Amino acid sequence: MAEQKRIYRCNICGNIVEVLHAGAGELVCCGQPMELLQEKASDVGLEKHVPVLEATDSGTKVKVGEVPHPMEAEHYIEWVELTVDGESCRHFLKPGEKPEAVFEAKGQNATAREYCTVHGLWKSGG
Repeated sequence: MAEQKRIYRCNICGNIVEVLHAGAGELVCCGQPMELLQEKASDVGLEKHVPVLEATDSGTKVKVGEVPHPMEAEHYIEWVELTVDGESCRHFLKPGEKPEAVFEAKGQNATAREYCTVHGLWKSGG
């Protein structure tokens, strides 16, 4: 059974989906079950992936890693998402852009997650 707000990827064609309404069926693409992406929360290796939240005067800035993540054609942060009090906003990025996004939302219960095209799904916090 798929779970709401979870991210799944097809390991054949690369399709990525987020579940908006959970149902009893299995998510399938290209004739194969889709992989549930697990949210990682601690960095290992040279690249830094864990989203860092910073309060700004107008909202919240989410940066990817304490050291900026590479934004190359084959290895970049595809999107950054901020969730505050159950409401989510997502910003899509392109190679060459800064690995960060600024959102108007702010609050005490803010969390973030991001998707790296090479290393998968990451979330803020431990």
